[in-house]
Amino acid sequence: MNQGGSRSEQTCARSFPPVRPGRAEHRTPWESAGAPHAAAGPAPSESFVHPALLYRDEAGYRAGVGGFVSTALAASEPVLVAVPPSRLEVLRDSLGPLFDGVQSADMTGLGRNPGRILAHLRAFADQHAGRSVRIVGEPIWAGRSPAESTEATRHEALINLAFRGRAATILCPYDVAGLPAAVVAEARRTHPVVTEDGITRPSAAYTDPLLVCADCDTPLPEPVTFRELEYGGGRLAEVRALVQEWAGAVELAQERRADLVLAIGEATANSLAHGGGRGRLRLWTTDGRAVAEIRDAGRLTDPLAGRARPSLTGADGGRGLWMIHQLCDLVETRTVGPGFTIRLHMALGGGPAAG
Repeated sequence: MNQGGSRSEQTCARSFPPVRPGRAEHRTPWESAGAPHAAAGPAPSESFVHPALLYRDEAGYRAGVGGFVSTALAASEPVLVAVPPSRLEVLRDSLGPLFDGVQSADMTGLGRNPGRILAHLRAFADQHAGRSVRIVGEPIWAGRSPAESTEATRHEALINLAFRGRAATILCPYDVAGLPAAVVAEARRTHPVVTEDGITRPSAAYTDPLLVCADCDTPLPEPVTFRELEYGGGRLAEVRALVQEWAGAVELAQERRADLVLAIGEATANSLAHGGGRGRLRLWTTDGRAVAEIRDAGRLTDPLAGRARPSLTGADGGRGLWMIHQLCDLVETRTVGPGFTIRLHMALGGGPAAG
């Protein structure tokens, strides 16, 4: 499978030497009007800025995120806020009528599968080409599973590649009081700038995005029992039949069953085209989810593949991975050893997994 992706909360936590020296600290450039602050380096109109906001309570959220949004609106910059519903309510209350000028999204739906988020952010920026945009994205919240947090960490690292050179500021809030310490540590590695207690400074822990993605390629837990099929050319109809039969037996909802069949079909077809012409499919259930794993001899050569909407012609590649990300509740990828592994998760029962 030769189409880009990358790595998992445990959370890819590995110590690396700092790659960027610290500079003088300063107040955040998005504090509310009247709050003292010093010059904050490049303005959003001049470069891409990707700060993490480490907040501890609702007051810190209102000040940090509310101030960021208010400053953008005052400058007539387009604003997208993608956060969990409870945080949307905090901002709506804090901003009052100003909130009507904000494009918002429920991150627990949009980001249920973290692999979907980046395309939404890029689409918003593309809608306002030639203008500086501001985005608030909160992809990890209390209650996220370790697997989800890992893929969200991968997403945070890849933002730095996807938006490099673009006129955008993407603020990512992290609930220090509610999240595991390992998740907060990863935030310092995936964000060049960190704001904490009202002070903004370069992150001494910031790490090359590809190294972060490599660290996320931790071993996946092995299932206890599973169905298995090795496939090659001429056996995709057999794959489809097995998946349909198995999905019905594990009580996957009818509409989700069709989604899973399509997603697995895309993954196994990629094995034939890009993964050495053959692969192995395993199917099992765990924690209220149906899981399909596809392994082949391919490599992910583009870490952003599948995270941008493909063109109608498909000439830019990544169409199969794009569809997989849209169809599944969680997509885990691993590029280790001699090949590529992708795990597709779907919630059992009548609907998609909760965020």
